[in-house]
Amino acid sequence: MLRKRFCCRIFLLAAAVLFSLTYVHAQCDPHNPNPPSPPAQASVTLGGKDVTIYYCAPSLKGRKIGVDLAPYGKVWRTGANSATTLKTPSGLRIGDLAVPAGTYTIYSLPEEHGWTLIVNKQTGQWGTVYNQDQDLGRVKMLEGVIPSAPVETFKIAFEHTAGNKTELHLLWGTTNVFVPVVAVSP
Repeated sequence: MLRKRFCCRIFLLAAAVLFSLTYVHAQCDPHNPNPPSPPAQASVTLGGKDVTIYYCAPSLKGRKIGVDLAPYGKVWRTGANSATTLKTPSGLRIGDLAVPAGTYTIYSLPEEHGWTLIVNKQTGQWGTVYNQDQDLGRVKMLEGVIPSAPVETFKIAFEHTAGNKTELHLLWGTTNVFVPVVAVSP
């Protein structure tokens, strides 16, 4: 009887671990063990707390930003497949936008010169499901230094971090746009 309980617990634990790994991977492509837009994340510690963005990273593959991918003037999922997710255990100020602790979806509005970051309260949806009524707010992004070599695979990064301040960068092709981020007291 004791052995049966032990085996059952081991099975349930293994199933939970397998489900967790499958779920994280499934966010980018549930039917492909080697997705063309693999899962990625950007993390930073601000004020002793970890802020993380989960996304799927598409590649250019000869396509052009603003035309074939992330079309100018249209809301973009800021990655591929499932919606890009921001998780923060503490309040943030992203540009001039106050973002309370919580989980959000990140969208963007690409333009040839300067992008807009959109923080949306709706979560868990596929990346192309965008509801503007759920926007927490929008923030103009600044143009950073153009990468010395084009960035083939889309990347979200936190750069120039010091204390409770950082910059949230979107890097792809010859695009480098960013917005300042500051951890604020709850």
